[in-house]
Amino acid sequence: MRSASLGVFICLCLVHYVRAHAQERPSVTKHSADELSLIAPLEQSQAQAWNLKTEEWHRYRQLMEGPLGTYSPGIDPLTALGIEARNSEEQKRYTEMQAHAEYNRVTKLLAYQNAYNDAFTRLYPNLLITNLLGSNPPTLASPAATTTRLAVFVSLQCEGCIERVQRLQIAGDQFDLYVLGTGNNDEVIRGWANSAGIDSQKVRNRDITLNHDAGRWLRIGDQGSFPAIMRQVNGQWQRH
Repeated sequence: MRSASLGVFICLCLVHYVRAHAQERPSVTKHSADELSLIAPLEQSQAQAWNLKTEEWHRYRQLMEGPLGTYSPGIDPLTALGIEARNSEEQKRYTEMQAHAEYNRVTKLLAYQNAYNDAFTRLYPNLLITNLLGSNPPTLASPAATTTRLAVFVSLQCEGCIERVQRLQIAGDQFDLYVLGTGNNDEVIRGWANSAGIDSQKVRNRDITLNHDAGRWLRIGDQGSFPAIMRQVNGQWQRH
């Protein structure tokens, strides 16, 4: 008798579990549908921001779930689709789209840098301007012009760096100065530039720019000593 009662109890528990589980399923399905209704407009907005069709955006998302996303997690949609183009027409389309996008991006950055320079000069006329746009200032100059501008790397403890920079300035060279070991502190880089006698007017005219290194030396430098005067030749950085 006791065994029969236990069997009935277990059966009732199973029935209750099945009913409860069945009631939960519609809410899960509804929740997923709600999520999809929110995701779809978001993805459509992201696709429009890159001037992509919805199916192109979906292909980009699929590509980022594969090896491309593993090796290049931060790659932009146009580059990803261009790399994985399925034919020459697709490749041409994405390269042209990326050229237009990069032109617009750099134009806006340069316009903002110029506005920032004007504001900084007005508010702090006695201070040197550090480059706002990071350690690699964008440029719209022609390839021939970019090879004449120098990248000058110095460290705070470098012997002979100040004298070399002074000679470059006297010679009238245009260069981007990168100071290692500043801790991203603008006052440190300004102090070094003042010690080197950097002409503030040349900084305002962007004949000379002051930059924190921010790892740039590790990307383009060699194993030589400082100061390192680098020039870009045929897309490669070489000591000048």
